[in-house]
Amino acid sequence: MNYLIRFGISIEASLLDQFDKHIQAHAYRNRSEAIRDLIRKELIQERCLKSQEEALGTITLMYNHHVRELPQLLTEIQHHFNSNIISSMHVHLDAHNCMEVLAVRGQTTVLQQLADQLISAKGVKHGNLAMTSIMAGE
Repeated sequence: MNYLIRFGISIEASLLDQFDKHIQAHAYRNRSEAIRDLIRKELIQERCLKSQEEALGTITLMYNHHVRELPQLLTEIQHHFNSNIISSMHVHLDAHNCMEVLAVRGQTTVLQQLADQLISAKGVKHGNLAMTSIMAGE
């Protein structure tokens, strides 16, 4: 049975002021909710990075689609990892730039390999892998 435990922390005034602004900007009702979310986020990230367990995530890429052979390379990489890609969305940002968002599922190390290959491709301006544990709610 889960029950709440109260505890105190010591924190610099300037850091607490920044945290309170963060709380307000993200519409938390109180500091406790925000701290719980930060703790969960850190524990999930640690679990994803240090384990071989299955995870869910997104890979977001922004790239110039005019870079020679880049769209073909990104497609080839995705086909190689087709069993890990649940869905994808392609957005034309302007005449030169595209954003692609992939919903992914699989072992954390495999998802990291997929993200690394996509993000490191010549012509990708920015990329990010965000993972969460399937067991995050436990």
